Amino acid sequence: MFNIINTEKKPIKLWLDDIEDAALAQAKNLANLPFAFRHIAIMPDSHLGYGMPIGGVLATKDKVIIPNAVGVDIGCGMCAVRTSLDDIQIEELKVVMGNIRKTIPLGFKHHRERQDKIHMPNIIHDELTVVDRQYIRALKQIGTLGGGNHFIEIQKGSDGAIWIMIHSGSRNLGKQVADYYNRVAIKLNEKWRSKVPKSWQLAFLPLDSDEGNAYYKEMKYCVEFAFKNRFLMMERIKEMFVDNISIDIEFDEMINIAHNYAAIENHFRENVMVHRKGATLASDGLLGIIPGSQGSKSYIVRGLGNQDSFRSCSHGAGRKMGRKQAIRELDYEKEVKKLDSQGILHSIRGKKDLDEASGAYKDINKVMSDQTDLVDIVVELSPLGVVKG
Repeated sequence: MFNIINTEKKPIKLWLDDIEDAALAQAKNLANLPFAFRHIAIMPDSHLGYGMPIGGVLATKDKVIIPNAVGVDIGCGMCAVRTSLDDIQIEELKVVMGNIRKTIPLGFKHHRERQDKIHMPNIIHDELTVVDRQYIRALKQIGTLGGGNHFIEIQKGSDGAIWIMIHSGSRNLGKQVADYYNRVAIKLNEKWRSKVPKSWQLAFLPLDSDEGNAYYKEMKYCVEFAFKNRFLMMERIKEMFVDNISIDIEFDEMINIAHNYAAIENHFRENVMVHRKGATLASDGLLGIIPGSQGSKSYIVRGLGNQDSFRSCSHGAGRKMGRKQAIRELDYEKEVKKLDSQGILHSIRGKKDLDEASGAYKDINKVMSDQTDLVDIVVELSPLGVVKG
């Protein structure tokens, strides 16, 4: 259940009781937007973002869209595939993970050669200013993981099956679209003498303006690109399983869910623009994915369609430490020992990797217990091997 704050123009409903002050201040800014609809929903993994807290859900009326309420990694999300394997030997796992690192570019790396255009989304609009400009570069980015908290995991499910999970987004393409239209929005808001303070970092665009309509089209392309990016990586990882494991393997249909986007949806009998920034759609019966850290469980979930959260749930465990803070404060040997003791083939190779140590993240068990009214757990997934960007 949620806590509620009624001190602002719109209520803030929070599915956590430990939100940091800076993130709460951002949530209050959202609640005071003149076009905010009904209330603000803050998920249990929430923490400070840029303009809007990660784990925030904002619905707007008056056909308003906010680039910073979507974020720079447009369409970032999760995908997962259940395999027919009920076990994987450690040597087989090491070979598969080694091939993943050789085949899939990680971090800032891209493919050396352009990938086939068949892997890209179709361009169905006449004018996509930023996408058109970045398209050739994007051909080298499709099928790449990226850095930060993006990962590839091999997992063992509570259903007895081996699973493959990927977290990745729209790479530099999404960032270019986000940055371009945020700059456009800032200039227009200054021209209009917008009542939204510039310091809030929430410059907006009317959807029925040329600029707002253009952003919406390019954002949707980036969401599709992010999906295609995850799909291509998953197909190549499946090939690695087939090539390196001696028994026949079958794969279930891929589950895919995004957590950085805006979409027109009907809530409380009104059509509104729902912005999910680090939040996941959890409509009634929809399968979704909530990852933990590389030292904790992840979850396949089924949405409950809770209207109070605008049919949303958390997108992960959520950070409790900034990256620099984690590197500065976490104990390297302790973090490595924690992972080694679980038999996880992890990605903590040096102190600089502590920004993605499990100690930098919230307790996923608490996050899940805070949202029992948003999702039901279908499968618990424990990490076996982790590749980080």
